[in-house]
Amino acid sequence: MSRNIETVNTYLDGFRKNDHEQILSCLTDDIEWTVFGAFRLTGKAAYDKAIDGPPGLLDPPRLEVVRMVEEGDVVMAELTGTVERAAGGEMRMSMAEVFVMRDGKIAERRAWVVELKENDHR
Repeated sequence: MSRNIETVNTYLDGFRKNDHEQILSCLTDDIEWTVFGAFRLTGKAAYDKAIDGPPGLLDPPRLEVVRMVEEGDVVMAELTGTVERAAGGEMRMSMAEVFVMRDGKIAERRAWVVELKENDHR
């Protein structure tokens, strides 16, 4: 397993445990995080504040890697996830993630998150 894939797996494991320190240890200081349709931020301090997600959702999410591929300094992952809602019930998601790596750390994370309301594709 490559160093970049190991970093992404450590990062995802940190999200599964809501371990801010573990997540932040995988990032460059100038990390850029974009969730298309939602937000864009830069820097570890801003990233740390956004890790817990919106107030209507309870951490940690359950994340499963469907597949992960690497080319050069880019790791792409297809994920499925479930997170509990504060008001009850859960939100199911399908996600595509692009991790741009620098020296074995995540320098940019680009995410597409689709909420699944009916089944595994809708």
